[in-house]
Parts: sequence; structure tokens; C-alpha cells
Amino acid sequence: MKEVTVRAPATVSNVVCGFDCLGFAIDGPFDEVTARRSDRSGVSITHEDGFGLPTDPEKNVAGVAVAALLAEAQADFGIEIIIEKAIKPGSGIGSSGASSCGAVVAANWLLEEQFPPEKLIEFAMEGERLASGSRHADNVAPCILGGFVLVRSIDPVDVVRLDFPPLFATVIHPQIEVRTAEARAVLPELVPLASAVRNWSNLGAFIAGLEHGDYDLIGRSLVDEIVEPARRGLIPHFEEAKAAGISAGAIGGGISGSGPSMFMLSKTRERAEIVRAAIGEAYETTGIAFNTYVSEIVGHGASLR
Repeated sequence: MKEVTVRAPATVSNVVCGFDCLGFAIDGPFDEVTARRSDRSGVSITHEDGFGLPTDPEKNVAGVAVAALLAEAQADFGIEIIIEKAIKPGSGIGSSGASSCGAVVAANWLLEEQFPPEKLIEFAMEGERLASGSRHADNVAPCILGGFVLVRSIDPVDVVRLDFPPLFATVIHPQIEVRTAEARAVLPELVPLASAVRNWSNLGAFIAGLEHGDYDLIGRSLVDEIVEPARRGLIPHFEEAKAAGISAGAIGGGISGSGPSMFMLSKTRERAEIVRAAIGEAYETTGIAFNTYVSEIVGHGASLR
């Protein structure tokens, strides 16, 4: 195989009580990443979108991720990467993760699937390091594996795919940018023990709710006393949008990744559409442009087009 195109889905990370360790994949929007074998060594990058992202492979998340893969593989060829992004950078739904994951999954196909998913996650985290200044896997793990993923460790990579009942995500993306590095800068350096215990309890209960299909427990567990209070001020009218979603029948929700996107979970697509209409109506009064998506939480990650 000398050329392959991969679709890499958007992802929701943190998932309220699961900061830096919990994420899930949705079925849209997605980036398309094409990898092509090249006789020239190294990585070259072309963007076929209008986001103005760097094409220097050392300054591009896909470039550094694929470079790490090629170095590990000791490949005797280079790779051209062509990226068509539909996930806006800084959106909070895994834009950098999708580009990194799509690139390493596509490159791995050119290497006849030499590396297992855990290694691809490791390579993709190099892109996250470039984007945010730190390695984290709560976007790239679900982007590669699909579904709900718990990141137990990133050194070494140890991730757990979680069972989950039918769930639908409503995502609203205000058309402003919140950079991951900036969102990390507002986080508290010290956390009260009582708050930490409550967050641990909510995370454990949330996972149990997924396992047993207990929607009430899932909703009760979507509470964060640490990260959301620090970041909600970065997202205009966050509280109003969240309240509108809950009033419309959503199970619960919060900030997606670093923001500015927000997500709400519902039992059915019909309810998720009702939630979308309610949040949209609430946000229309702000004067801020926004996009909304409704997606089932899908069991597959980045895959061939």
C-alpha cells in the first residue's frame, strides 16, 4: 500500500469528572488525513483547509507524531501527509488529536500495521505535547480506539475501553478559541482533599453507571469541583447553556476538553436534538456565532475512508 486516507473523529475529553483521563469519540465532525509513501526521507505536510496551520513538520502536530513513528520503525522511506480538517483548531473537541491520530493510523497502514494501538497513542501524544505543552491521551486514545476510554497511565501507555449504553452527545461550539495551554494555565496548583475525594468518587460512579447502563447514576456523577469552576469563566454564557440543556432533558454535561465547546449527554437521538434546539435558542441571544452537532457515541475510532 502506497497511499491511504483515514477519517479521524472529533472527541470529547475530561468528561466533567475525568480530567485528563476520560474521553469518548463522536461520529462527526472528523478530519481526513492522507498518507503517501515518499522516496524522500522524513515527513512533509500539506493542508487542504483554510485554518492556516503550519506545514513545517516540526511545528505541525501530525508531523511530529509521524516523525516519532518513522523513527521507531526505522523506516527506509518518508511520508507525505495531506490534511483536510473539519475540526476547528482550539474548538475543544480534539482538533490536534484528530490530526495526530489520523496521521499515525494512516502511516501505520503504510507500514502494514506494524504498531499496535497503544504505540499509536504514544506517537499521537507527541502531537499533543506540541499543541499544549504536555502529553495527554484523553483525546487521542478514544480517537484511535473509539467509544469511551479511560487512561490509567501514559507512561507507560495503559488505557481501558469501557462498556457503555446507548448515548448521544449534543455539542455546541461557540466560534471563539480557547487554547489548551491557556486553559491549563488557569487550573489550580493545589486542590483541597475533600474536593479531590468527591471527584474520584464521581469518576468511579460514572464508570459504574456506564457499565450498568444506569442513566440516573451517570447524570448524578457528572459533577466537577476542580476543573470546571476554574475554566467556565473562559466560555461566555456557559452556565446558561448548561442549564438550558438540563432543562431540556439531558442527562448531564459540561465543558468539552479545554473549551469553548460544551457537551450534553442524552439517552436517545430524539432527546439530543431537543437539547440542541434548547441550547441553540439560549445561545442565540448572546450574539456569538456557534455550531452545534448531535452524534452517537461511536465504538470505532480513526479508520480507513
